[in-house]
Amino acid sequence: MKMVTNAIDFGYGNGQSSLAPVIQEEATGCGIAASAVLAGISYADSKLLANNLGIQASDKSLWSETTSVRRLLAALNISISPDESAFESWEHLPKKSLLAIKWRQINYQPFWHWVVFVRQDKTSMVLDSKRSLKNNVRTDFGRIKPKWFIEVY
Repeated sequence: MKMVTNAIDFGYGNGQSSLAPVIQEEATGCGIAASAVLAGISYADSKLLANNLGIQASDKSLWSETTSVRRLLAALNISISPDESAFESWEHLPKKSLLAIKWRQINYQPFWHWVVFVRQDKTSMVLDSKRSLKNNVRTDFGRIKPKWFIEVY
């Protein structure tokens, strides 16, 4: 698998010492991209593994349920919390987590955009895969409205 360059060093354990934004290649590929960020691999490699697991970027469950992203992260040996936790404040987030932002309901079904939150010491940021952003490393926390998060261990 191809490793991502231009990483931000956060000194995490488990061989994961840095994280870098990964841009999603499909409009609905944010879960695949967030998984790639956490694994330190390219979008293409994350998508290939997802496809081998039967997960497609076009599948609405990728961004309306947590099961597909959980399966992909497990295949990438990324440990996460078994539960989603309600977002309270940026200060209360764990050092590393998946966030559900842009949460909305369409015909009673929830949808969201996956991003990765990271903190080391007093530096916090959101790694957002959305292609149209000028900067995929975000610190504009007042504009980002998380609904809930999943802690990444």
